Amino acid sequence: MPDDQQLWGYAEVAEHLGITIGAARSRKSRGTLPAPDDESVPDRPRWKPRTFSNWKSRGQGYRSDLAARSPDETSTD
Repeated sequence: MPDDQQLWGYAEVAEHLGITIGAARSRKSRGTLPAPDDESVPDRPRWKPRTFSNWKSRGQGYRSDLAARSPDETSTD
């Protein structure tokens, strides 16, 4: 099937983005994936691969566990 006719479901989107299928579903429900190209089947959105070619996911959230801690926070006294 030519790329312009192929449609991706959650499994293909998740693989492309390097996330789980559950995470892809969650991102869709939060509106952080691009709008599906085909919603003709309820609960089975489909995207054209080219929809993701120029799409950039939103930045990740603040990771407080990676932030530098002050000396007072790391003290074990």
